[in-house]
Amino acid sequence: MVASEGTICPISWVKETLFPYALKALPKVLATKWDDEGFKGYRDKFPETARSSRALFEAHVKDLTARDVKVAYLKDLQGYLWEEGYRSRAYSTPVYADVLAWMDGLASSPATAIAIYSSGSIFAQKLLFQHIKDPARPEDLEAVVDRRDMVTAWFDTTNAGPKHESSSYAKIASELQREPEEILFLSDNVKEVRAARDANFHAVVVDRPGNAPLSNADREELQVVESFGQLELR
Repeated sequence: MVASEGTICPISWVKETLFPYALKALPKVLATKWDDEGFKGYRDKFPETARSSRALFEAHVKDLTARDVKVAYLKDLQGYLWEEGYRSRAYSTPVYADVLAWMDGLASSPATAIAIYSSGSIFAQKLLFQHIKDPARPEDLEAVVDRRDMVTAWFDTTNAGPKHESSSYAKIASELQREPEEILFLSDNVKEVRAARDANFHAVVVDRPGNAPLSNADREELQVVESFGQLELR
């Protein structure tokens, strides 16, 4: 099981491409779809004070995004806003080559399954995997590959719980019908890795360029890899 940003793709891409795209797209959506049934489902999940006007709604989204607050209603909205960017090929997901090679390797092991657990909504996770930049043609924005079929289960904070709580990982193990010790969890976030380890997962930190720096104490306490190529298939 893996987390997404900072683990399978650069965290800088999320912060420098996806977040700005959502903020840029938001004003037009608010002006044209505020009362549309398709948008109201996202709007009405926000606190009442934030949805009392379009201006307050936009200001609230900007504030949460600037502080990278991982609340479900923001993540749901971001997925909604990102969909058009993927569809129009404004961007595609720059998944690390070692991740794709690792996933291909797992394809030959039917007893092994891949699950995703992210603070991003399940809808956003599926968009990310549906629009992966084709490594064979990295300069061609139209060239994407869909790898959703490689993922057997999707988890976010809505259906699993907060990522820093061990109970969330126990719930995931139950949903996957696996013993916790059988599950390999990969993340760039040491708090998530510790929470997974407390639930008896085999938890590993993935240290990618641009991720939060690891302390010496973190490196002594936790297993750390810099590439999925350093992992043994379980």
